[in-house]
Amino acid sequence: MNWKTFFAMLGRDAHVARRNAIQLFMQTFLQPLLFVFIFGKVMVGSGYMPEAYKSLLLPGIIAISMTFTGVWAVAMPLIAEFQWTREIEDRLLAPISNGWIAIEKVIAGMLQALVAGLVVIPLAWLVLGRGVEISMGTPLTFAVIIALVAAFSACGGLALGCSMDQQHIGLMFSLVMTPMIFFGCTYYPWSALQKFPILQKAVLINPLVYASEGMRATLAPQFSHLPVTAVILALVFFDILLLMVGLRQFEKKAVT
Repeated sequence: MNWKTFFAMLGRDAHVARRNAIQLFMQTFLQPLLFVFIFGKVMVGSGYMPEAYKSLLLPGIIAISMTFTGVWAVAMPLIAEFQWTREIEDRLLAPISNGWIAIEKVIAGMLQALVAGLVVIPLAWLVLGRGVEISMGTPLTFAVIIALVAAFSACGGLALGCSMDQQHIGLMFSLVMTPMIFFGCTYYPWSALQKFPILQKAVLINPLVYASEGMRATLAPQFSHLPVTAVILALVFFDILLLMVGLRQFEKKAVT
């Protein structure tokens, strides 16, 4: 393993992220903060939603922001580099295995997702104002879950970025990301689907459900949520599954 090459690639990706910081900020935070403003500020302020909904909403918004950031940070550069800029060819010539090049992409995406998750907390807090009751009772559990969520988003970006053609980018968001968000228990807890038992079981194949419920369990435990152990086990499973799929697809793309 050539660590010097690995960290040089990581440093280059960090430089690109810093150079595009404003664009990344708008892509990452604009939509979640608009949802926070409409549902948490306008709807609650008008009396259509109870005050407690602010605290229920915030963990889901954090999960959405991290997922979008990780997927976007890994998938979009890979689609571009493999299909029209061909910049990936320079990396494939580096003295490092193809698998480690893919893992470097995943780690760069994880770091961006972690930053997004930690930045959106104070921003959403400022937008929502008073009445937000969140606490970090078990920081170690929160750290484990936020790391697993970051890994899930980046591994998902690797799998999507190596599987999608450029003409299918729109489908990736309309057929994959949008249903994932609306059935990901981001705006409501999983227990809210009790009256739809088939749907409640079907959404368990969506990894965003475990991300949202994990955030809710650690930041707003006063609301019903899935058991933390189940959340951690599910996120570990999806992280490994998406990483394996992504590495396999990356190797196929690199060879062809």
